[in-house]
Amino acid sequence: MAIFGNNTAYVAARAKSRKSSLMDRTRLRQLIQQSPDQLTVAVADNGYRTEIDLYAGHFTGGDLVEAALTHNLQAELSNIMGLCNGKVRSLVEIYTGRFRYHNAKVVLRAVDNEVSVKKVANSILPEESEVNTPWLKIIEEANTIREAAEQMRRLPFGKALISIGEDEGLQAYEDTLDRHYFKHSLSMLQGGAPDVRILRNHLCSELDHRNIINILEGQAFGLSVEEITEALIPGGRLITERNFSQAAGSRESLLDVLRQSNKFDSDGFQNVISTSDEERTLDPVITWLRNRESAQMQRMSYLHPISALPVIHYVSAKVQEVEDLRFIVRGRMAGLATEVLEAHVL
Repeated sequence: MAIFGNNTAYVAARAKSRKSSLMDRTRLRQLIQQSPDQLTVAVADNGYRTEIDLYAGHFTGGDLVEAALTHNLQAELSNIMGLCNGKVRSLVEIYTGRFRYHNAKVVLRAVDNEVSVKKVANSILPEESEVNTPWLKIIEEANTIREAAEQMRRLPFGKALISIGEDEGLQAYEDTLDRHYFKHSLSMLQGGAPDVRILRNHLCSELDHRNIINILEGQAFGLSVEEITEALIPGGRLITERNFSQAAGSRESLLDVLRQSNKFDSDGFQNVISTSDEERTLDPVITWLRNRESAQMQRMSYLHPISALPVIHYVSAKVQEVEDLRFIVRGRMAGLATEVLEAHVL
């Protein structure tokens, strides 16, 4: 329950305390060493006991852990939002709003691929969490992605989805959701207050990183400059809209654009590009950019300790912990080597 008045210092302190209890690299490394059979107990012992017990009567193995992680994350997001009010809440909501967009994508993919509502309710959107009830209802009732979009019409992005041509496929809907999130969020972050300005800059960095990955993927698949450019989202700082065509033209052109910023480690990025080429995967690039975002989060939280930024930093770290645990569990269940898991997570 939110405390009335200015509770910035209180909620920032609570967020820092919760962040300190998240798993560090050492504990994640220990989890990676566990056998698939040991993982459920190990995850439960690291802060997820309540959710593991809640779902133990319904699922086993990876499905059990998956449902527990999702439920825990949703409950924690709801709990942390309940502590916030005023300006802090409005800023945190801008960041956490992305999870509503994520759920919309889950629903659209399920409907488009004819995945049963039971299967979704047993994994990505567990039905024991009341937050998921309206999403599961859409999957159950919609026969096409168009019908699903119609049922989302009252959501912030509803009009954008409905405006998509009826002949368009799933990708058009996902691209529209991405564009709407960044455009809407950046439009809400107006003014020169330090926390507003820093969060806006961070979202711009996320947008730049997304565009960098899209450019590299497009080039790897042999897409034309026009096709790659159409997939890019305006609003970034490293790659502005007027530089889209240049950045999409070639690998060297992309590097030339990135070198124009003194806030981007272009030499380090070029080195990780070389590693990516050697390993024939974009995973090193994705990890490098993710670490850059994490470092930015750490810095903004440290420089402005009594603001919404430590809360957003905690939310980001919590989401990353859940994603890491999902990857570890899925990887161990699939028989991936510990070296592969460590390369992705640590």
